[in-house]
Amino acid sequence: MRAFLTALVLLHGVVMRGPTTPVCQVGVPCSEPAPGAVLVFSHDGRVIARVRAGERGRYSVRLRPGSYAVRLAGQPRLGTALAPGRITLRAVVSARVNFSIDTGIR
Repeated sequence: MRAFLTALVLLHGVVMRGPTTPVCQVGVPCSEPAPGAVLVFSHDGRVIARVRAGERGRYSVRLRPGSYAVRLAGQPRLGTALAPGRITLRAVVSARVNFSIDTGIR
């Protein structure tokens, strides 16, 4: 049972950024993949993992079950609000979480 509780979870998904235009229109995408975005996962104030999104915004990382704060690497600046900013992983084989970066365009 102990091995099951400490098994790593494959966390994967897509990092998107948007809005990409000041006015979104029906039928026209208002967000796009965020290639190169670096997600930083922390637990109890310690950085546990960093992962860079690929060219289509896709990422994958293996983490232990638990709660993590998630942020973008680099200096905080306008257009870098990340959601969700906190995730909880259960003891499963894999989990999908998509992240969204608010560009601040209004």
